[in-house]
Amino acid sequence: MKGFQELGLSDVMLASLERAEYLSPTPVQAGLIPRALAGIDVLGQARTGTGKTAAFAIPILELLERGKKGGRPQALALVPTRELAVQVREEIEKLAHGRRIACVPVYGGKPIRSQIAKLQKGPEIVVGTPGRVLDLLGRSSLDLSGLKFVVLDEADRMLDIGFRPDIEKILRRCPQSRQTLLLSATVAPGVERLAQKYMCNPEVMDFSPKGKAVNTIDQYYFTVDQERKYDLLVKLLERETPAQAIVFCRTKRGTDRVWRKLSKKFDGVDVIHGDLMQSARDRVMKAFRAGDVRILVATDVVGRGIDVTSISHIINYDIPQSSDDYVHRVGRTGRMGREGVAYTFVTTEEGGELTRIEILINRLLKRDEIAGFSAVATLVPYVAATTATSAGVPTGDSDKPAAPAPRKKTPPGGRPRKRHRRGL
Repeated sequence: MKGFQELGLSDVMLASLERAEYLSPTPVQAGLIPRALAGIDVLGQARTGTGKTAAFAIPILELLERGKKGGRPQALALVPTRELAVQVREEIEKLAHGRRIACVPVYGGKPIRSQIAKLQKGPEIVVGTPGRVLDLLGRSSLDLSGLKFVVLDEADRMLDIGFRPDIEKILRRCPQSRQTLLLSATVAPGVERLAQKYMCNPEVMDFSPKGKAVNTIDQYYFTVDQERKYDLLVKLLERETPAQAIVFCRTKRGTDRVWRKLSKKFDGVDVIHGDLMQSARDRVMKAFRAGDVRILVATDVVGRGIDVTSISHIINYDIPQSSDDYVHRVGRTGRMGREGVAYTFVTTEEGGELTRIEILINRLLKRDEIAGFSAVATLVPYVAATTATSAGVPTGDSDKPAAPAPRKKTPPGGRPRKRHRRGL
């Protein structure tokens, strides 16, 4: 606790940190908390898994005014996904131990009436996705006029999935005197423009490691034929026996297909993607955090911001479409300094994607193989020769010229039949 004591925190906060077993601040916490306590707007660049949530939650909890019950919210945190909204709320409640602080998460997929009822009780902190926050503002069910703090968490992700117009509409409804904390894994031009337009002389703090991926994660790739991916996945899981693993697929349909097949072979397998009802997604994540689910097959819906520290393995069944998405997928393991391992399946057509990932993280992935298993089919020479001969092409084994192909007969009437190309 010595490191946290040096940050000038209250006894109540130090007690809650000790109860949460936070023994010393991470670099992002040690850097951001003092500046936030001083009332300065901060643009912080930090990857997930570095303690960002506590870095903004701690100063907000320290600076909140103890108002009357039923007052207006004093802090608003905008996040890109429903899962992250729930996680941030849980972290704030854990750090608010010993205080009478209410935090309400608002997001789509849940009945809006129950969220409105909770807002009417006057929570000090609201955590939500931009779409649902804007919906509540349109219904006059959320009053932002009393805000003292606004947090944009995973700002780059929110811009990537098209939340910029919603975010700007929300920020224009917030008091200009507020303090704004913007946290992002990457500071792209869009994030910079947002900071310049809606923050007051923000102090830029970079907590990213020199490489895009942390050294505690061992990263490998397999060269594999598309049709052999599932067999390779089974062999890999049998070899590794992971404590907990996430298998990332590119599409919802592919995710369901892999989950159904794995469920017949392994225990503790579940699936999560955007088409699931929110209640089902909540149930899956709760079981995953509790350790009841050992293998989670997922789309990139859990690629960012989900903090489950016991994940030992990440398997990219489908290589991600974006190199940045690779960083965030792999960041689900090796969190808070723990060790982890990541495997990526690469088909022969995806060499370019692998190279772009290696350039981004400034690191070469190691090639791996499963003993006794061939992930790439090898062509036997005589098969090619037989195919060539059957097609009337000389193979070099004979001096005789190839026989000419027989002419097609013209049907009665003298006109050849029309050939129609079949649609695929």
